[in-house]
Formats: sequence, C-alpha cells, structure tokens
Amino acid sequence: MLVTNPDAPDWGTGQVQSNINGRITVNFREAGKVVLDGGRVMLIPVVE
Repeated sequence: MLVTNPDAPDWGTGQVQSNINGRITVNFREAGKVVLDGGRVMLIPVVE
C-alpha cells in the first residue's frame, strides 16, 4: 500500500512494509525507512 504523511509532506510517497501492534514501518521515497506509531500518525492512502 502506498501512503503519504500529511505531517511530513516532504517525505514523499511511501510504501507500507509492515504493521505490527500499531507500529507501522514505511519506506518513504525521500526519508527512507521510518517506523511510526499508528495511534499518533494518520497516514493517507495514495489512490492511483
């Protein structure tokens, strides 16, 4: 699934790698691999 983080638009589009117990690992085009707390961050799905 492709997503964006509205709190960090400069990270670009990211691909979700995993979601384990609310810890979401996303590989962003500009920021690399980032682990986010799903309870604190609202990721927006990218519809192509």
